[in-house]
Amino acid sequence: MSEKTEDEEIERIISGKPKTEDTTLDTSLRPRCFDDFTGQEKVKENLRIAIAAAKGRGEALDHVLLYGPPGLGKTTLAYIIAAEMGVNLRITSGPAVERSGDLAAILTNLHRHDVLFIDEIHRLNRAVEEVLYPAMEDFGLDIVIGKGAGARSLRLTLPDFTLIGATTRFALLSPPLRDRFGAVYRLDFYEESAIKTILKRSTAILQVKAEGEGLSEIARRARGTPRVANRLLKRVRDYAQVMADGIATQAVAVEALSKLEVDHIGLDEIDHKVLRTIIEKFNGGPVGLDTIAASISEEADTIMDVYEPYLLQLGFLERTPRGRLATPLAYAHLGLPYNKKPPQGTLL
Repeated sequence: MSEKTEDEEIERIISGKPKTEDTTLDTSLRPRCFDDFTGQEKVKENLRIAIAAAKGRGEALDHVLLYGPPGLGKTTLAYIIAAEMGVNLRITSGPAVERSGDLAAILTNLHRHDVLFIDEIHRLNRAVEEVLYPAMEDFGLDIVIGKGAGARSLRLTLPDFTLIGATTRFALLSPPLRDRFGAVYRLDFYEESAIKTILKRSTAILQVKAEGEGLSEIARRARGTPRVANRLLKRVRDYAQVMADGIATQAVAVEALSKLEVDHIGLDEIDHKVLRTIIEKFNGGPVGLDTIAASISEEADTIMDVYEPYLLQLGFLERTPRGRLATPLAYAHLGLPYNKKPPQGTLL
């Protein structure tokens, strides 16, 4: 099977993962407070209460774990939490912390009640992760001085701090690490109405001229993901400027997004390829994830992390003990007849 790098995957216009071009866009459009953050109402309400309680007691906020598909606002929430607490935010990622000494250097530079945000926390190696255990539980850092028989352990006291972990792979977190988070929140895909509200705010900041129907068209194809919505808005803005009169109408949005091969519900060529592979090569499934990956020359992890969540959300795929199964909705979307018979012995 040919391998596809993460950078190649990021090139998908509807990928929730950040692209290089998104850096400036994310910075300018990122909400700074809960009032500007649209969606995830239950998570916001719980965080507001926890922050108010922590500030009332003069304590650091409990450690928080945010998980869910990429592009839904985990990093933005970390910024908002730190701002609401009135403390500094230190940002790093699991792959960037290669050695336990790297993490020790970060921890010892934190101030009282500061927030440490670790993105892709599931990718921390085990040695680094073990340094976190006493730091999260007792605000202590164990350092070994010397080697061999003369080695001795020294514990440094850390200031009370809050660790915010973000992950797209909740199941890959080790139980000892998961158990040390005081609050665990799942971020879900956004409703179309919430995405449209986000786009209205973005058009005001970016000074984009857009009609309501044009924004609705973008929202329908944004896969319930704010990062994707803002990225599509930027492309539609460019198309409107060059090919139309500079206004993102519904017709302009449809033309622009069709040229990007994003269909009316946000699926692209690769999504169609996954569904057609299951339906046409394997009679709709069930078929194993590794088999699908080999058939489309893709990594199994990429299929599970990037392609499947939205297809599952739409009801186009089912995960069964025997593998992935395409639903009648998937057949209908692709314009294929659904004549699949249930396996023998299956109860109707």
